[in-house]
Amino acid sequence: MEEKKLLLDVNEKPEIWKWIILAIQHVFAMFGATILVPITVNAAAGAEVISIPVALVASGIGTLIYILCTKAKSPVYLGSSFAFIAPIAAAYIKGGISGAMTGIMVVGLIYVVVAILIKFVGKNWLDKILPPVVIGPMIMIIGLGLAPTAISSIGLNAEAIEWKNVIVALITFLVTAIVMVRGKGFLKIVPFLVGIVTGYISAVVLGLVDFTPVVQATFFSMPNFMIPFLNYTPNFGALLTIAPIALVTMAEHIGDHTALSAIIGKDLLKDPGLDRTLLGDGLATFVAGLIGGPANTTYGENTSVVGMTKVASVWVIGLAAIIAILLGFLGKFTALVSTIPSCVLGGVSLLLYGFIAVNGLKVLIQNQIDFGKSKNVVVASTMLVLGLGGAAISIIHGDLSVTISGMSLAAVIGILINLFLPDEVEATTEEKVDNKKTSKDNKSDIKSEIKKELKEELKEELKKEIKEELKNELSNKTENSESKKNNKKKSKKK
Repeated sequence: MEEKKLLLDVNEKPEIWKWIILAIQHVFAMFGATILVPITVNAAAGAEVISIPVALVASGIGTLIYILCTKAKSPVYLGSSFAFIAPIAAAYIKGGISGAMTGIMVVGLIYVVVAILIKFVGKNWLDKILPPVVIGPMIMIIGLGLAPTAISSIGLNAEAIEWKNVIVALITFLVTAIVMVRGKGFLKIVPFLVGIVTGYISAVVLGLVDFTPVVQATFFSMPNFMIPFLNYTPNFGALLTIAPIALVTMAEHIGDHTALSAIIGKDLLKDPGLDRTLLGDGLATFVAGLIGGPANTTYGENTSVVGMTKVASVWVIGLAAIIAILLGFLGKFTALVSTIPSCVLGGVSLLLYGFIAVNGLKVLIQNQIDFGKSKNVVVASTMLVLGLGGAAISIIHGDLSVTISGMSLAAVIGILINLFLPDEVEATTEEKVDNKKTSKDNKSDIKSEIKKELKEELKEELKKEIKEELKNELSNKTENSESKKNNKKKSKKK
């Protein structure tokens, strides 16, 4: 891979003041999305499932684990994953905090198992299980499945619509959209953060924010960690609601590392290797679930910062992770974030959830999936209907009850259909010859029709030309006769 010119390479350490500024920039890049995941999960579940301080701490610790696993060769920041918003909320509703966190830890272990398999047998089997025709609809279902949450956050489905909420949501939406489309430099990387801040200010002006929690909060506080066997007993009842999402995030993982490799001019899938990057991501997610945080994933926002600044230093990423951990212990700060009204989140979610769905569509377009093939149509359409239609399958045996629904069910069915549904039968040689003959006959028919049309057109044009010529001849004759008459009259006068 061609070496890229970087201001700071992966292993280079910047001067202290530059180091701090560059690290803070990465914190800003990840901050909006990282805190939005717990806020949105809590809104979807109707209770506090994940706290913002724990999400920040999990993000920082996860990034440090990743750096350790990859031998500090990959400048990746790990933050809260949007792919797990709906599954975590669904798992909480089904199995409480124990069901949600157990599911997240198992996802981390799935990553570790896949990393070990890749180490010994390569990754071709993963490409076969997860082709773009399966990944695309999976991502689309994640975004579209969350659409009702955005609408209810704004209050557009209420009998009596509160105009203040709608105004704040509209301001948030418009600012986020404008920054996404017209923003330049660093602003273009953090449109959701800019939208949330602007929406929050407008909510304060309209009197929708209560600062009581900020006044009552202490400057430093311990995050609300949820530890297994201490705060809850692991519960595997909601496992199938979350576990299949690992397939989606693994595909994202490969895509993000491929993009970052192109930016820094080093193939990260070879050195440190996909097995090490997946191991780091998996252990980070396992630890996140272990302390009560959301699943982690590689952040495209921070990859964009690396590309924009040409600074790929892992030292910068590491310091950003430490700052994120420290922010999780600032009570006043996290209390301030908790006062963000739901209408602000609803405004930004209109774009966010649609953005996730469109990314799924982009996967299909970029990989040039041919929907002229019936098998691709069957796979995608079945997944979309099952994922968005509320389908669920429950397996009950004694006290054990396992339910798979929504995106998880769609993913499993989509993978099975794609693997076992036979491809379309190609035409035999005789059929191809017949098709060619038919196409030749069709071509000759079309040619004859075109000839007829052209003949008619030519006839019309010739008629027009002849008419013009006749008119000219007649006008010339009349002019000549008139001139002759005039000449006779003149001669008579003389």
